[in-house]
Amino acid sequence: MKNNVKILVVGSGGREHAIAKALLQSPHVAAVFCAPGNVGMQNDGIQTVDICELAFDALKGFVIENEIEWTFVGPENALVAGIVDSFQADGLKILGPNKRAAQLEGSKDYAMRFMEKYQVPTAKFATYQDSKSAIAGLEQFGEPVVIKADGLAAGKGVVIAQTKQEACLEIKLMFKKGQKQIVLEEFLDGDEYSLFVLTNQKNWRVLPLAQDHKRAFDNDQGPNTGGMGAYSPVPQLLESDYQKMLTQVVKPTIAGLNKGKYQYCGIIYIGLILTKQGPKVIEYNVRLGDPETQVILPRISNDFFTLLDTCVNELELPQIKESSQAVLGVVLAANGYPKEPIKNQVLPVLNKTDVIDIDYANVKSHDEAFMGNGGRLLTVISQGDNLIQAQKQAYQYLNEFDFDGCFYRKDIGFKATNYKF
Repeated sequence: MKNNVKILVVGSGGREHAIAKALLQSPHVAAVFCAPGNVGMQNDGIQTVDICELAFDALKGFVIENEIEWTFVGPENALVAGIVDSFQADGLKILGPNKRAAQLEGSKDYAMRFMEKYQVPTAKFATYQDSKSAIAGLEQFGEPVVIKADGLAAGKGVVIAQTKQEACLEIKLMFKKGQKQIVLEEFLDGDEYSLFVLTNQKNWRVLPLAQDHKRAFDNDQGPNTGGMGAYSPVPQLLESDYQKMLTQVVKPTIAGLNKGKYQYCGIIYIGLILTKQGPKVIEYNVRLGDPETQVILPRISNDFFTLLDTCVNELELPQIKESSQAVLGVVLAANGYPKEPIKNQVLPVLNKTDVIDIDYANVKSHDEAFMGNGGRLLTVISQGDNLIQAQKQAYQYLNEFDFDGCFYRKDIGFKATNYKF
């Protein structure tokens, strides 16, 4: 194993902050750069680089000039745009799926057809290219019905329409906004889980399971967001149901990647609903999730650099060692998120403690503090001996501050603890 290596992380959010921190903890790593990163990362010794995540040539130039060992890609837009293909064409090591494999996230229709082909359990679906045929297609579905924009939408391109009338309005609106294709899906009822698999051509390993909170407000109300908080582990999940997820969903997914000759080297996210009929997939992502990453990585006891280095060099992956600690993260978002988030609110100075960590996202400098720059601003992460302790610590910490122009959910983790703040 090499020492004094330098790593580049591509992205700018809380997910990339968590990834870079985890890599820096390795004794093998001398420096972690993040492009473009955010100013909050600098508090943890992460070196930010002012290069856009889609400026592939500039990123490659930085990698070559700075003798970067390999690059880790955080955001989906760079993966779907083909950053992995671009790097590999120049002989540069990079962790993530290529452009073809990234279609599993880049196109909802592509993902659903993949699942149909390789017998991965999912919802009934149909794809349409115009509002008239989509509205007519509603007759095939009950109420509520799920409407998905067929493309990247940062977790906000999904609408669960409660009635046919609402569905008609949403369909018309999506096409009016320029959507070329939408997918209608049957609504799946049950608890949702986030499952991440690290895979290369040798084998695959499942990372610690998490549960995300997608809706903007308490009690799962309001519009879908990129995620308002997460926690891990998920003690309410029966071991028998977890094993079903592995055998009925993960194994056929990996088999499909192999049969389809995808040459997948990286992380695949499987969004699961545990229905009465068993686990079913609601979506694939081709990277780590946000905010799940912020609670999953602290629970991985392996040296994170070594784990990823093994993957990118296509060696046999080691077993994942899970910490017994529980981790819970609460996202602080700007008022108006996800539709029209405000900016420039001054944030209080947040100091870490023995049990509280902060991962920054959309922030910019303001004197000795930070200002909000729209959307999700940061994640407060708490570790405890169990979820109840982690949950109490997170909310006790948040309650110490006044967050003008911001909001956060008061019920992250309640599905496991039954406690709301």
